[in-house]
Amino acid sequence: MARQSDFPEEGELVVCTVQSVKNFGAFVSLDEYDAKEGFIHIRDVATGWVKYIRDYVREGQKIVCKVLGVDSSKGHIDLSLKSVNEHQKREKIQQWKNENKADKLIEIVAERLGKTKDASYEEFGYALMDSFGTLYGAFEQVATTPASLQEEGFEGPWTKTFIEVAKENVTPSYVQIDGMLEMTCPLPDGVDHIKDALIAGIVSSKEQVKIQYIGAPKYRVVVSAPDYKAAEEEMKAVTTNIISNLQSCGGKAVFHREAK
Repeated sequence: MARQSDFPEEGELVVCTVQSVKNFGAFVSLDEYDAKEGFIHIRDVATGWVKYIRDYVREGQKIVCKVLGVDSSKGHIDLSLKSVNEHQKREKIQQWKNENKADKLIEIVAERLGKTKDASYEEFGYALMDSFGTLYGAFEQVATTPASLQEEGFEGPWTKTFIEVAKENVTPSYVQIDGMLEMTCPLPDGVDHIKDALIAGIVSSKEQVKIQYIGAPKYRVVVSAPDYKAAEEEMKAVTTNIISNLQSCGGKAVFHREAK
């Protein structure tokens, strides 16, 4: 996978493969940095006293470490395994997998354009990483919103091919949140007014919204969106619309962010 930097930065999380384990520490290769060698001192393998280092690391194992220090002149990279928690490890591994996939996808783009992968990185790959944060982030965003390239100022014959490859190979990730609406209407046809209010909320939605009947007077609202911010904004907009519609005909509705 192509990188812009020869060495990682201090504090960065990196994916490593354990090459050899000694009593005093472990030597690893950094998967994202051309397999450069790094070292984990035994004191940085785990919290507390480490009696048997092989209880924590073994040859061939994939691990996530935090960069403690870099001496590029000597080629030394000091790492810590104990400074990475499980959540950070899962996120980093997923990011690493995504970037590996993105690297393969840009190779497909390059082949369709009749270019080399390196030339494609130089022409637009690195610029996409700067604009979207990661290369996979660019593919994911474009798969959802093709106009994102133009909005970010990218143009040229390669953009059409990039969009095609993104749509063919990337399924945008979504988050899901839910909440509870309690709805009542005293009118004889109150049930119909409740239905109309719910339909109005769904019709007004910009994201994926589902309404589930739980049992009078409760209805669960489920919103799916690309990220939590968008989901929360959509939840607020939809439920506000529903409540307003029901109140306009004499009904009442209360929204709880968490089901009660």
